[in-house]
Amino acid sequence: MTQIVEHPEVLLYTRIRKSPYFYASRRHGVKVYSFYNHMYHPRHYGDPVEEYWQLLNGVTLWDVGVERQVEITGPDAFTLANMLVPRDLNKCAVGQCKYVFITAPDGGIINDPVLLRLGENHFWISVADSDVLLWAMGVAYNSGLDVKIGEPDVGPLQIQGPKSREVLVDLFGESALEIPYYYLRDYRLDGLDVIVSRTGYTAELGFEIYLRDASRHAEKLWNVVLEAGKPHGLTVIGPCHIKRIEAGILAHGADMWYDTNPYEVEMGYEWMVDLEQEADFVGKEALRRIKAEGVRRKLVGVEIGGERLGSYIDSSMIDFFPVYSNGDRIGNVTSACHSPRLEKNIGYAMVPIEFAELGTELEVETPSERASAVVVSRPFIDPEKEVPKQDLTAAGAKSH
Repeated sequence: MTQIVEHPEVLLYTRIRKSPYFYASRRHGVKVYSFYNHMYHPRHYGDPVEEYWQLLNGVTLWDVGVERQVEITGPDAFTLANMLVPRDLNKCAVGQCKYVFITAPDGGIINDPVLLRLGENHFWISVADSDVLLWAMGVAYNSGLDVKIGEPDVGPLQIQGPKSREVLVDLFGESALEIPYYYLRDYRLDGLDVIVSRTGYTAELGFEIYLRDASRHAEKLWNVVLEAGKPHGLTVIGPCHIKRIEAGILAHGADMWYDTNPYEVEMGYEWMVDLEQEADFVGKEALRRIKAEGVRRKLVGVEIGGERLGSYIDSSMIDFFPVYSNGDRIGNVTSACHSPRLEKNIGYAMVPIEFAELGTELEVETPSERASAVVVSRPFIDPEKEVPKQDLTAAGAKSH
């Protein structure tokens, strides 16, 4: 009888691309990799729950070089960028960042990146896990627009947690505290050209550092950040999915995909999908129709009973969990974990609209049992994002 290997190894070889920080982050003892934008991505270093507490109480460094940049430049760069996303980029100033969707002709979500506006006609799209570079090239082809699209030699890393404030001051001075939420600023750091943005995948206080010429200088930047972080107890971790699930942050490829639209994930805000803007962005008519007709399913928050679930990145959720009502399968739990702070199993579930009302009782098939579940609001913690938006320049501002 063939025996299933519960935790097969990942092959390290030349065909899979490496982050600019691959060798630097590997030195810290990566235990699990996943694949993201056709690259190896460190997921955790042994104990995802311990990493969660390090993020909540201290300061952490992440290798997120897999966030490839799609760079759009040229005289018509603004026009193309505004075609790709449903947000009105006339409302995005130079030096500002925006969380955006990139939508398909049918309104599906191709990607949910952070867009950085570096100049009037200069954009970086810091992508989640799908082939936006190819999509942007395809949209531009035969468009008649005078644009250049490529992947610059840029490598981001994230510094996240309440003490990230102190580390950024040690690296860049007090001016780093003046960067507003979702804005960016250029710096020179030990001879390195970097952009610092007040963004991150945590809904915690945090920053990202985008390094130019990353293939040459990633090791140097990594070591400079480590040294600055030593007095503050900085630890190297992977992206913390417990924290992002608590915070209502979605994962492309799990909670949404090409066949999911912004209204189904309850992100069809007027500013996120601006149907009144002049630009004829890709998917505009489809999204106008979807909004008018209403959706047939919705991504909801759920609390799940039964035995304690894992951390989502510990192989405890290798597939979606089936959702049942009165014995009939009606949907899927797309992401789930045990929240140490809430002392509950929490997650997101895509269910038919008639089951999306708060308080609706369901059942979820976890790896160990069929457990009771209930629909709840999300985010589970800090719904107004007061933590990441806090004013760092206020007198007496402290780490929380």
